[in-house]
Amino acid sequence: MKHTDVYILSGFLGSGKTTLLKRFLQSEKERGRKVAVVMNEIGQVSIDSHAVSEDAVLSELLSGCVCCTIQDQFEVELYSLLQQHTLDVIYIETTGVAHPVEVLDACMSPLFARRVQMRGIITTIDATRWSNRQQLSVPLQMLLKEQVRHADVLIVNKTDELCVDAQAKLSFELQAINSDARIIFTTYSNVRIDDIYLLSHRMRNEHERLNVERLRIQTYVHTFTKPIDLHMFERWVRQLPDTIYRMKGFLRFTHTSGVYSFQYAYGTPLYMKEEMNVPLHFVIIGEQLDKQKLKQQLDDMQKGEG
Repeated sequence: MKHTDVYILSGFLGSGKTTLLKRFLQSEKERGRKVAVVMNEIGQVSIDSHAVSEDAVLSELLSGCVCCTIQDQFEVELYSLLQQHTLDVIYIETTGVAHPVEVLDACMSPLFARRVQMRGIITTIDATRWSNRQQLSVPLQMLLKEQVRHADVLIVNKTDELCVDAQAKLSFELQAINSDARIIFTTYSNVRIDDIYLLSHRMRNEHERLNVERLRIQTYVHTFTKPIDLHMFERWVRQLPDTIYRMKGFLRFTHTSGVYSFQYAYGTPLYMKEEMNVPLHFVIIGEQLDKQKLKQQLDDMQKGEG
């Protein structure tokens, strides 16, 4: 099955996401790849859609944030893009106030999780705003830190306005929050796009070679082939580590007929009976995922073991 690469472009308002997107699109055009862009704006009017060339398929989601108020609409839009076009890559430019984990969650619908390959979360940072972040409200300061914490690549813009000591201080602060991300200091998102591609593919190659996935937030997609025992499944859910943030998918249980959708967030499970017949794909999102162990545990449930 052909996979479509997905990049999430995260970052606070005015931090350089759209400029970075334009650089990505130019690079993809030169590579001859088929591209789609999903641009999310909280307002009712798109401000940055002019940045997307006619070569790319553009989807605009307005009047809400894909990480919360219009998540269902976002999943439907992604599914439509994958159904209607043969795409090599999708770039998702989030609103400035989007939480990266919530956006990734929306990207990994069980309906199409097998068809996409997450390539990473790239977060842009305005160096001046970061240095003056104490002027923002406490919730926005926390959001800035969350955007940094979950990034795979951090692109710090406006660094020409900082002295050497200020750049070193900023670098130390970012590494204290996220020591795994690669940090690139620049202006106007002027980065070598090939370096980001190489970084992303190197992460994947290391995963295949060493069974270690270097992306900050990881995903695992499992497909069940038969019903499982509900009590065994619930016991497994109760024992999950805090590093698993989200789970969702479709399940069949041995004690009843039909398909159930399952959602798990912040330690709380939710089941709902479904009327449609769908593949039993199950998505797990978190950090430090031991995928071999998860696969073994879920396979054992189908055998009635564990």
